[in-house]
Amino acid sequence: MPVKHLPADTTAAVVADVVKEEGAVVVDAVASSDLLDCIGAELRPYLDATPLGPDDFAGLLTRRTGSLIARSPSARQLVMHPLALGTTSEVLAHATNFQLHLTQAIAIGPGQPAQAIHKDRWAFDFFPFPTGYEVQCNTIWALTEFTEANGATRIALGSSTAADTQPFTQDDTEPAEMERGSVLFYSGSVNHGGGANRTDHVRIGLNITYNLAWLRQEENQYLATPREVAQTLPVELLRLMGYDRGAYSLGYIDDLRDPIEAILPGSGDVGFAIADKN
Repeated sequence: MPVKHLPADTTAAVVADVVKEEGAVVVDAVASSDLLDCIGAELRPYLDATPLGPDDFAGLLTRRTGSLIARSPSARQLVMHPLALGTTSEVLAHATNFQLHLTQAIAIGPGQPAQAIHKDRWAFDFFPFPTGYEVQCNTIWALTEFTEANGATRIALGSSTAADTQPFTQDDTEPAEMERGSVLFYSGSVNHGGGANRTDHVRIGLNITYNLAWLRQEENQYLATPREVAQTLPVELLRLMGYDRGAYSLGYIDDLRDPIEAILPGSGDVGFAIADKN
C-alpha cells in the first residue's frame, strides 16, 4: 500500500485523521516555488558549511543543518504554516499545549545508504509511551523532489501501534515520493527512515517537527535562535518556540510570570493563562 496523497486544500482535520490511522500522509503542492527558492538561497551557505554526519544513523554522506528560524527568515512561514499547526493541534489535542521540537534541513547526498528504521519518539530516552499516545507531529517539506531513487523518506505504514521491540526493515516500508513543495506529515510513533540515494543529486527536505510542551525539545530553541533575533520575532512564533507555559504550572519564570516577558516585556498574559494553539 503506497503512502496516501491529499490535495493542498485538504483540511487539517482530514490530514490528522490519516496520520492517526496510517502514521503518515503527503499533502501535495503546499509551498510555492518562490518561497522554496528563498529558503534555499538563505540556507545555502549554512548547508555548504555543515559537516557530514558523524555516524551511520545521521548519515556519513548526509548534512543536517539546524537553527532554521535564525538562519532562514523565509522558513518561518513553514514553521507557522496553518496546515502544519492545525494538523498538530488535532494529532496532539490530548495535551494542553505543544511546541516546536526541531527545525532541520536534511541533505542526503549521492551514495548515502538507507537509514535504519526507527521511531522519532525514541529521542525521549526510549521511554515506553502508552500505545496510541502521540507525543509528536512531524513534517518534512520537499525542498527538492523526493523519489525512491534519491532517498525519499520510507514509512512503515500502520506501524504506529507496533511495540518498540518489533523490528522493521526496508522491505516493510514504502517511499513517500513527492514533488517539490509538497509536505509529508507523520507521527512520532510511526517507523520510518531516510531512503538510499542512488542518484547523482542531493535530496533536501526541511524537517520541522512539534511535540508536547511538557517534554524537552530535540533542538534547544532558546539557544538555537540568538536573543537579538528572538526579540524581533512575533509573539505567536516565540510561544511556539517554547517561550510559553507547557501546562498550568510548567515553564513560568521568577514570580509566576509569563515566560514571554523574558524576551518581550509587556507582552505576557496575566496569571496562568496559556496561549491556545488547539
